[in-house]
Amino acid sequence: MARAPVIIGISGASGAPIAVRVLEAAHAAGTPVALVISGGARAVLREESGLEPAALERFAQTVYADDDLAAPIASGSRASSGMAIVPCSSNTAAKVALGLADTLITRAAHVHLKERRKLVLVPRETPLSPILLEHLTRLAQLGVVVLPPEPAYYLHPKSVEAITDYLAGKVLDQLEVPHHLYTGWKAPER
Repeated sequence: MARAPVIIGISGASGAPIAVRVLEAAHAAGTPVALVISGGARAVLREESGLEPAALERFAQTVYADDDLAAPIASGSRASSGMAIVPCSSNTAAKVALGLADTLITRAAHVHLKERRKLVLVPRETPLSPILLEHLTRLAQLGVVVLPPEPAYYLHPKSVEAITDYLAGKVLDQLEVPHHLYTGWKAPER
C-alpha cells in the first residue's frame, strides 16, 4: 500500500529555505507531499530564496490553494503521514492554538489535532513574545511537536546551507521521512 502524503504548509515567516529543502529531500526520498503555500509565504519565498511558488510545485504530488477549504486535506477522512508547517508564523501558531481554522493550512492542522496525527510546527520568530510562548506551550501540551529552527553548532556547520540541511532534516525526522541531510552527533562520517 502506498504511503499517505505528508502535508507541508508554508506560512509567511522567515525560514523559506528550510521549507524548500524539506520539499527537495522528501521528493528525493519518494515521499508523496501535499503542499499549501500561504499568501505571505509567497512573498517571503521570493525574498529569501529568489523562487516563485511554482518552482516548489514539482516537489509535491498535490498542491492546494490556502483558501481552498474544500480540499481533501481539510477532512479527517483523508489519510496523511503527518503535517509540518515550516516555517510557522506567529499568526499561524496562534490560530492553531486558539482553534481558528480560516485557511487550509490552519484547517489541516486542526484535522491533525483532532485525529491525533503528527503535527510539527517550526516557529520562526525571535525573540519569542510571552503570547507566542503561551500558544506554543498549549500546542506542545496537545502533542504538537514544536521544533524551533535552531542550528546544531556541535556539528560544526561550514555554511548556511549545512545549517539549513540540518534543520530540514530535523523536520523530516519527525515525519519519518528518510534523508541524508545531516550526520548526527558522533555518527560515523558518510
